[in-house]
Amino acid sequence: MASEPIARESREARRLPDDACTECGTRMRPSRGALTLPVNGETIRVTGIPHLRCPSCGDTVTDFAQTGALWERAFARYRAKHRLLGPDEIRALRRSLGLTQAGLAHLLRLGANTVSRWEADRNIQTAAMDVLLRLLRDVPGSLAYLKRHTA
Repeated sequence: MASEPIARESREARRLPDDACTECGTRMRPSRGALTLPVNGETIRVTGIPHLRCPSCGDTVTDFAQTGALWERAFARYRAKHRLLGPDEIRALRRSLGLTQAGLAHLLRLGANTVSRWEADRNIQTAAMDVLLRLLRDVPGSLAYLKRHTA
């Protein structure tokens, strides 16, 4: 027996409201509870970001601006916790060395866009890479040494 197509009315009747949870269909409620994000393999907890939370299953939803604020705060917390250089400090260091983003990436044997992502606050350097950046900033002769030893 062939299945009958679902009538247009029944398809529209199943439409969920815009604030319904995509997991369970329950109406979501505004919340400011803590959210977590993975940053360099570590879970970072961020508070104070408004979002929607499902009272039934706990699923959360953020809009574009909230998501941006969430990542920005997570990165800032991670940097503060590990005392890492910030995007402006990395940019200033690179410029003081007279290097382009691609030049610094090549010197550190990184992907071509990695430094750009650090400076735009879309990624965070590892602690080991932060140490190398600080050596370039603080130890005379380290730039020349790396230039001699870069493939």
